[in-house]
Amino acid sequence: MKFAVLVFPGSNCDIDCYKAVEDTLNEPVDYVWHTATDLSAYDCILVPGGFSYGDYLRCGAISRFAPVMAEVAKAAEQGKYVLGICNGFQILTEAGLLPGTLRRNMSLKFRCHDTVLRVENNENPFTSQYEKGQEIKIPIAHGEGNYYCDEETLAKLEENKQIIFRYVGNPNGSLDDIAGISNERGNVVGMMPHPERAVDSLLGSEDGKGMFISILKAWRDQHESASIR
Repeated sequence: MKFAVLVFPGSNCDIDCYKAVEDTLNEPVDYVWHTATDLSAYDCILVPGGFSYGDYLRCGAISRFAPVMAEVAKAAEQGKYVLGICNGFQILTEAGLLPGTLRRNMSLKFRCHDTVLRVENNENPFTSQYEKGQEIKIPIAHGEGNYYCDEETLAKLEENKQIIFRYVGNPNGSLDDIAGISNERGNVVGMMPHPERAVDSLLGSEDGKGMFISILKAWRDQHESASIR
């Protein structure tokens, strides 16, 4: 399985994502600059955190027009895995790959600390290594992580089991305590907390490992079933 870590001007968690894949999975991984126009070689695209284009206008509002985002949309349509973390989540919502938007934290302050998440859906390719209802410790670092959508969208998220994680102790005012969601197909996930910063006990938690292991397992299962057919 081959991973791409996108890099925009202002990305600052790209190295964290790269090392999480390298150390947790020992699978091939490349940095891919935002001007790239071909992601066909990759099975999973990671859109990392940071302050792409300085977070001017709105977080992710400029990055969504980068050439590589057309390729991310194409990869998502093909069923490849896409994970947007923090600023990456904001970029995916701006690009229309995930519903809703991220607003300023209710406190109007940047929040940087560990949070507890509850796994709401463990039938997703990104969460199969967790138990439903399991609580995991994953850090946050954001000023605009307050998830919002309209009532109709929220009802659809619930109905389609697209709410992947909820906060236990909401740090930012997110609607319905939402910390992470998926698209309807389940192959695109966005979340504000940073699983790539929770893959080693030295970092304070290893609870993020499950996400990366889940992705690899989903990919292997998919290819094994395809080879059988």
